[in-house]
Amino acid sequence: MSFGGGRGEMREVFFRAWCAFRQEHPLTGIEKIAVEIALRHPEYHSVLENPQSFQDRDYLPDFGETNPFLHMGLHIAIEEQITTDRPPGVIDIYQALRERFDDSHMVEHQMMDCLAEALWQAQRHGGQPSEKDYLACLRRQADSE
Repeated sequence: MSFGGGRGEMREVFFRAWCAFRQEHPLTGIEKIAVEIALRHPEYHSVLENPQSFQDRDYLPDFGETNPFLHMGLHIAIEEQITTDRPPGVIDIYQALRERFDDSHMVEHQMMDCLAEALWQAQRHGGQPSEKDYLACLRRQADSE
């Protein structure tokens, strides 16, 4: 994802895009993508409409909380991967998943599970995500019944 800075900057992109959308202002490239993803997630609209309450909020998976910004950010990452075929071969796997599931949003969620795992492993081990492991996870998703 090409947000640059840390979590605050990424969240600000979503807040700014949603505000511009609600005020019917023109959207930039990343803002258009952020709004398209937010529109697929009505459960996050109240978050996006209240930046003062959610800009610095921590989400704790141990308590069953989903981080809406991470979730939407992973959607953006998946869309970028599909657009650029990076890592190489991800488009073919995406197409195989699309054949199994007739819902691109569901396919992205299947892929996000693997991406989140790859990112978690990289963070845990202090390195870069393994494209090989990520693609292997995606292939398992595509091959499972």
